[in-house]
Amino acid sequence: MKEMHQQFHLRVGLRNLKTAFAATLCAILYFPFGRNPTFACIGAIFGLGNDMGHSWLSGGNRFFGTIIGGFIGMACFRAYICFYPEGGYHPLLFLFLFIGVVVLILACQFFKWPGGVQPGGVVLCIILFNTPVATYITYSLNRMLDTGVGFAVALLVNLLLPRERLLRWLGKSDRYVVAAADDGSEDDLDIELDVDVEDHHLHAHMEAHLESHVEETESK
Repeated sequence: MKEMHQQFHLRVGLRNLKTAFAATLCAILYFPFGRNPTFACIGAIFGLGNDMGHSWLSGGNRFFGTIIGGFIGMACFRAYICFYPEGGYHPLLFLFLFIGVVVLILACQFFKWPGGVQPGGVVLCIILFNTPVATYITYSLNRMLDTGVGFAVALLVNLLLPRERLLRWLGKSDRYVVAAADDGSEDDLDIELDVDVEDHHLHAHMEAHLESHVEETESK
């Protein structure tokens, strides 16, 4: 235990700073329009990876899942209000949830983007269970737009500020980076705590908890 404690170091690394920069940039872009930047910032945070490939995977999962889950959620909720125009919580909603999740998974498999299931499921459930009849379409479209903005900002930051370029600006040579990798240690500029994009269950749990809190706050 003592050895593990000695090996753990908190570091403000490049990915840490780029993630903060991407989220802040989203908030700045939204400020002149008086628009809530919450979901754009979330999209930027989830989409900022170690490199472009990592960003495309993690951010793409969220963006694609939001698009598919949003359209499926709108279709299911539209069918539901044909039976209950006032909306509300009725047992028939369980059937549309079941159908929506099945279609969502099939769609992600068809488009070969299985990582979109979890973020898409979050959007689907929010539309079905936590969105008024009058705003379910605008909510879905706004979620797609905001997530797309956040994803685009994350890609742009990684494109313009790749790790290699930042290391050159900071005077770190390639030899230093290779040496750090060879001895098993982290570059002191790199982030110590990384999110494994393959851990979709952890990703979905964090996202669902955060977004449900935001939805409850906005509804008050």
